[in-house]
Amino acid sequence: MELAIFSFLTLAAAPSIVAADGQWATLSQGRTCEAAAKSVGATIKDRPPARASLAFDAGGPRHGQLAVRLSRLPRPGATVMLTIGDQPFLLMSQGDMAWSRGPKQEQAIIAAIRSNSGMRVEARSPGGGRIVDRYSLDGAPLAIDAAAACSVTLVNR
Repeated sequence: MELAIFSFLTLAAAPSIVAADGQWATLSQGRTCEAAAKSVGATIKDRPPARASLAFDAGGPRHGQLAVRLSRLPRPGATVMLTIGDQPFLLMSQGDMAWSRGPKQEQAIIAAIRSNSGMRVEARSPGGGRIVDRYSLDGAPLAIDAAAACSVTLVNR
């Protein structure tokens, strides 16, 4: 698994905000644009909040790849499920990160986001409890469209 290409934007240079609506924002950094949101639940002290993003690379391999950082580290080998409305999606995972499984799944995830108001990401904790990170999809369609357009603009530069 080539996890390096699945990573979130690095902190080498601060991303710029391209658009924002509702709970979502479009960020641009380098040759990547992403639609991103933090989870709506409480955050854990000394831990970054759960975060979901859809990445689009300028002329690159990602065209809506979903990446999530879970609010807590799941049990090793735990299944990570994304549910949008009543539609489940099994994600790939390593540590506290999870990703979509490819272009077909990414297209289905984006379509589900466009027609629902919320999504959640679930996994099992090391102690057997449930990790549930919830996201509002308010503003997600605009952020996704802006991220896709941003990546096309970067290709044409």
